[in-house]
Amino acid sequence: MRTVIFIPARYASSRYPGKPLAELRQKDGSTKSLIRMSWEAARAIEGVDAVYVATDDARIAEHARGFGAEVIMTSEACENGTARCAEAAAQLGEAPDLVVNFQGDAPLTPPWFVEGLIAAMKADASVQMATPVLRCDRQTYENFTEDRRNGRVGGTTAVFDRHMNALYFSKEVLPYIAPGKLPEPIPVFHHVGVYAYRPGALKAYIETPVSELETLEGLEQLRFLSAGLAVRCVEVEARGRLFWELNNPEDVARIEAALEAS
Repeated sequence: MRTVIFIPARYASSRYPGKPLAELRQKDGSTKSLIRMSWEAARAIEGVDAVYVATDDARIAEHARGFGAEVIMTSEACENGTARCAEAAAQLGEAPDLVVNFQGDAPLTPPWFVEGLIAAMKADASVQMATPVLRCDRQTYENFTEDRRNGRVGGTTAVFDRHMNALYFSKEVLPYIAPGKLPEPIPVFHHVGVYAYRPGALKAYIETPVSELETLEGLEQLRFLSAGLAVRCVEVEARGRLFWELNNPEDVARIEAALEAS
């Protein structure tokens, strides 16, 4: 099964303009750009045939080529990462059997998150799209609730049925838990913003109109759910590592602290 990873990257972000080029301090005191860290994380994933940065921005493209990444230029019309992956995949000479959308703002994504996702897709040919979910530990749950208390839109949570098919994704913390009643294990799952699609799922996405829920939440995967297309959630394990994305400038310190502790 030919598997290709795309790292969608755009410069114009409403919450963090120029985010892919943001420099983060490493454990040794040096710095690396967010897009380079994400590319290196993607390159560490086993069972992948190629990794590309997909962007519409010449600054990002030049920077990515400078550290050795293969770049596919996409149009400015791409409304989100899924659309950018679909456009990039169409430019490949050999069509992939599986496309992985690896977020350019999640350099803390361990390789086994994506390897588990790919394995789940290979094991069940009926699954057209899948995404990882990670049960929150106390620190991650506190990160979520702190962001919401301060009016920041941070990570995304996922709820799913007993067959592991997604019921909903939200930038709110779901399910709601009354203050002082946090159970163990914590029943909140952090949605890891990685997606694996079969070509038919990407085609269906492009052909499906934008949904109201997708627009309200700002979450592209809700278009699949609104259209009645199943999204399989694959639970992954942290193995002692903190996972968080760089959604806001405030997240830089969180990620740098995690790098220092690694």
